[in-house]
Amino acid sequence: MNHIIDPGRHPVQPFPALPGSGGSVRRIGVEIEFMELGARAAAEALSRGLGGAVLEEDPHSFLVRGSRLGELTVELDTRYVHPAKHDRSLPVHLGRRSAAWLGALLTRFVPRELVVAPLPPERLPEMDKAVELLRSAGARGRGANWLGSLGLHFNVDPPSLEVGTLLRHLRAFLLMESWLRQETFRAARWRLGLLLPAAYPQGYVRRVLAADYRPDLAAFTDDYLRANPTRNRALDLLPVLLHLDEARVRARLPFEKIGGRPALHYRLPWAHVGEPGWSILPDWHRWMAVERLAGDPELLAALSLEFLRDGGGAAMKRGRLLGCS
Repeated sequence: MNHIIDPGRHPVQPFPALPGSGGSVRRIGVEIEFMELGARAAAEALSRGLGGAVLEEDPHSFLVRGSRLGELTVELDTRYVHPAKHDRSLPVHLGRRSAAWLGALLTRFVPRELVVAPLPPERLPEMDKAVELLRSAGARGRGANWLGSLGLHFNVDPPSLEVGTLLRHLRAFLLMESWLRQETFRAARWRLGLLLPAAYPQGYVRRVLAADYRPDLAAFTDDYLRANPTRNRALDLLPVLLHLDEARVRARLPFEKIGGRPALHYRLPWAHVGEPGWSILPDWHRWMAVERLAGDPELLAALSLEFLRDGGGAAMKRGRLLGCS
C-alpha cells in the first residue's frame, strides 16, 4: 500500500520556495489521531522512547517537555474536556471536575491526538518513531473508526504572512486539489468519500484563480469566511486568518473550534497508527507538489488560466507531473 514508505529510500525534500519571513527556517507541526491508548499512557510511552518529562495539563491532556522531538502534547480530542485551554470559544462551559467526568465518559469513542511542535522538514521521518512507540504501547486506528475519520494534519509555516503569499499557496492548492483527493483515495484502505474534507466551492475557486483577484488581507479574509465558514476544508485557512485578524474571524465564527497559529493547516482524513509500517511521509510528499507550484509564479498563472478555460483538466494532468517531481 502506498501509505507505507521506507524513509531511507525517500528522503524528505527541502522547501523549494523562499525561506521563512526574516530568513527563519520554515517548519511543520504534525497532528495524529489514534484510538484505545489513553492520553496519559501515550505520553508516558513517548517519554520513555524519546525522553522528556510528562506534565499533566488536565486529566485528559498531557505535555511531554524536552523530548528529542521537542514539545509533544497528547490529549483527548474534544475541547469540552479542556475548559482551561478553550474557555473563550466554548458555547458551554464546564468546571474542571465536570470536564474530567465527561472525558472519562467519552474516552471509548473520541480519538486521542498527538500534537508535535513544529519541526524542520528533514526531521519529519523521526515522526515514524513516535508512531511506532504509540502502536507498541497499544494505540490503534486504521484510517477511521465508526464515528468518523482519524486525521493526520500538517501545520505548515508559509514563507511569509503577507496576503500575496497566502494567496499563492491557496491558488496552488486549489489547482492541485482534485489530484490530491484522488491520491488520498488511492492511499486509503476504504473509499469513503464522505470522510474527506469538503472541496472548495467552485464559485470561490474561480474567483480566487482569476488574474485580477488581488485582495488586501481584510478582503481576502472576508471572501474566505463568506465562502468557507467551516473548518471542513483540506487546506483550512481559518487558523492563520484567526492569527492575523481574530476579531474579524470571531465576528463570523464565534464558537468554531479554531486554534489561531501562523500556519497553513493541511487536513488529511487518514491516520493508520495501528498499521505496522505506516508513515506520514507519503502525504507530506504530496503536499510538496503544492509547494513546488506555489514557488513557480509563471506556471501558477498559466495553470490558473487553463483551469478557468477548461474546468481543471489541464491542471489535473499537470498535478500528476508535479506530484512525481
